[in-house]
Amino acid sequence: MQEGSRFGPYQILKRIAYGGMAEIHLAKTTGIGGFEKLLALKVIHPKFSEDQEFIDMLIDEAKIAVQLSHVNVGQIFDLGRIDDTYYIAMEFIDGKDLYQLLVRCSELDIDIPFDVIAYIGLETAAGLQYAHTKSDNYGRPLDLIHRDISPQNILISYDGEVKIVDFGIAKASQRSRETESGVIKGKFFYMSPEQAWGDQIDARTDIFSTGICLYEMITGEMLYNEEKALVLLDRVRKAEIPPMRKKRPDLPPALEQVVLKALAREREHRYASAGALQGALSGFLYGNWPSFSRRRVAEFMLQVFGDQRFVLPLPPTRDEDKSGLMAVADFDPMAGKSVIFDLRSLDQTPAARP
Repeated sequence: MQEGSRFGPYQILKRIAYGGMAEIHLAKTTGIGGFEKLLALKVIHPKFSEDQEFIDMLIDEAKIAVQLSHVNVGQIFDLGRIDDTYYIAMEFIDGKDLYQLLVRCSELDIDIPFDVIAYIGLETAAGLQYAHTKSDNYGRPLDLIHRDISPQNILISYDGEVKIVDFGIAKASQRSRETESGVIKGKFFYMSPEQAWGDQIDARTDIFSTGICLYEMITGEMLYNEEKALVLLDRVRKAEIPPMRKKRPDLPPALEQVVLKALAREREHRYASAGALQGALSGFLYGNWPSFSRRRVAEFMLQVFGDQRFVLPLPPTRDEDKSGLMAVADFDPMAGKSVIFDLRSLDQTPAARP
């Protein structure tokens, strides 16, 4: 798709990610009186239009996610098909994913502050608690489990918002196809032990994965780093957690206890719900930083990445519009920016900064 072109009701501004199954475009929709809204458009490659299993998975993802409306969950606006091309219109989140934050902090040799870690964790848990307990429009429980909580699927905006994205492999009661018993789905590095065994899972699986993200924010290192799949799988099943204090001697004991409970090998020893994890992190955060606000996260993002907020070019004046000096085709709305909407179907390697 060309920048400035139309795709149904959407105007394409810039391609921001590309993968084997889909590409993501920054787009906008316009209306009367100068109304316009930025969004991320996930466009599926046409060759997959005849793959019914893939299309069923895509529709499942959209049908589940469109029912979720929460400040900590990336929103889905629309699912459609134009000619032979399927697409999903999603909330545009101007920021970075947690993976990119971890990588950049490593490059700068700085630690993520404990208050920021707790906030990212509790906001993630809040989104999960909402998803885990959500019912559909008919009052039927969705029984939703994300199954793929990882740094790539936790987005942090430049305003300090935290949002979970990508319910592509989520387990839900309304899926058209259920995962067969013993089939493992998810990223090995962020799996719970029961997930790695192929056992039945519940909401506590997402709690364990959130615990891994907390561990990595504290230590700056991955919990598991084996390259061989079988060795990695064995480590995940054992869930042996190296001491975090080796990397952060100043780790507050209260935060350490929260993370270790989330990472308990036996799910019965973890928090019973994401809401309970949220409450524990909230108690730690506001017990130590009573005046904490989201602005603190925004300031840390600015410290780490600089000012990379996306800004549309100003609309042309009447004279400029007549002269053609500001033709849409000449717009470069992504110049100097790096906006990633990292989904499971895309390459998870962060894009190079322009």
